[in-house]
Amino acid sequence: MNLVKINSEMCKECGYCINFCPQKVVLEKNTDINKKGYYPAMVISMKDCIACGTCARVCPEAAIEVFKDYEEQEV
Repeated sequence: MNLVKINSEMCKECGYCINFCPQKVVLEKNTDINKKGYYPAMVISMKDCIACGTCARVCPEAAIEVFKDYEEQEV
């Protein structure tokens, strides 16, 4: 499965990731406010993510990381 990690404390609610996601899986505004007073983006459907990385490339704050074929490692 692909993984999109959003650093909610770095997000400034610009909406670029929401507007440019080709699958419209990323993102919608979260209901929680971060320390800077913004509503950070969040992923709404990770299973539909194609890991194209567009959201990470358009983020001016570099708050998004995309991992293709991510497998959670057991500890």
